[in-house]
Amino acid sequence: MIHPPTTLDTLPFEMFMGAVDPATLPEPKDQIPTEDELQRAAARKSMPEAHAFHLLQDFEFWAERVLTNTAWAYYRSAADEEHTYHENREAFRRYYFRPRLLRDTSNGTTTTTFLEIPTTLPIFISPAAMAKLGHPLGEINLTRAAGNAGIIQVISSNASCSLEEMFDARQVHQQLVFQLYLNKDRSASRSLLEKVERLGAKAIMFTVDVCWESKRTKDVQTKLSSSGSRNANNVQAQGVAQAIGGYQDRNLTWKDIDFIRSVTKIPIIVKGIQSLEDVELCVAHGAQGVVLSNHGGRQADYAPAPIDILYEIRTYRPDLFSKIHIMIDGGVRSGADVVKALALGAKAVGIGRPFLYANGTHGEEGCNRVIEILREEITNTMRNIGVTNIKELTPELVGPAGPWVGVNRPLYAQDVAG
Repeated sequence: MIHPPTTLDTLPFEMFMGAVDPATLPEPKDQIPTEDELQRAAARKSMPEAHAFHLLQDFEFWAERVLTNTAWAYYRSAADEEHTYHENREAFRRYYFRPRLLRDTSNGTTTTTFLEIPTTLPIFISPAAMAKLGHPLGEINLTRAAGNAGIIQVISSNASCSLEEMFDARQVHQQLVFQLYLNKDRSASRSLLEKVERLGAKAIMFTVDVCWESKRTKDVQTKLSSSGSRNANNVQAQGVAQAIGGYQDRNLTWKDIDFIRSVTKIPIIVKGIQSLEDVELCVAHGAQGVVLSNHGGRQADYAPAPIDILYEIRTYRPDLFSKIHIMIDGGVRSGADVVKALALGAKAVGIGRPFLYANGTHGEEGCNRVIEILREEITNTMRNIGVTNIKELTPELVGPAGPWVGVNRPLYAQDVAG
């Protein structure tokens, strides 16, 4: 079962079709593995152990080979022609470090805080749904890995494990953040918010960038192929994303932040912000944090890369960093990517797909290894640019590729010696 038992609680009334008569269910039959299934089984047998992986891309490489077509398509899928998906990653390559040397970096730390919550690394596990498509334990593996490492996990409204299962999987002092999709039925959202606060969530991450449906191409193509239907409007041919999102309200407004605040007093983080102007509005509406994000390139194709929005804020409105916690996710595939974002002012950096890939290839062990790789890369990058702690990461340490002369010189670096 890839859905938690509480899934039915979130569905609108019109989706209930009635009770299922057990007598009408077909008898289970022994299925002969397909050629594709045999190839994936063989790939899993030849796959190295997690400790042999040294880059996050290693998990993506093997996930494509061992996960089911449905799982791979849902995790990897992006909108339309996937320009934003690729740009999220490519954008990081436009920013380079300006290392400062002859500094004592023999001792250092990567510890910091996430909305006053201590964390051993400046990263968090972004809310990622349907982890049971990749592993029977689903999001529990992510919760355990976060607890093992002392980092923050943001649990998804569309998780395939129940809230109780994930909160029960916590370690003693482990803190969780809950990601919220507002239900069309506000009373259902009210009950959910009260429940997660009662369970101990330390913040609400309100996702706002799924304001309309999107065509997640690989997801839909895979479902069309498996259903045998040529009609993309056929319910049986809907992708996973469409199938699980029917309860979500597509008519969100800024007043919904006020609604959430009326229900809970824990911090509110607005996820999915894609412009400087909307960061200003988040401040005006009393949000404690924002995540610059385009839903991993899964919504509006040609939406800007989060690292570019962060650079725009740093250049033109650096005062916003003192008014609200600004975080990013999208396209992060290395510790160097994390350090670039931190130097430009991000308080923390979210990572989603790599954890789903690792969960699908190696379960909890894979998720542990993702964090180990990032810890090593973040530490090495910081030391090699002359930094020993997160507070020392300043904007003068990173900027656009190429010499900092003329129009290429960032406004925030005008007073820095060339």
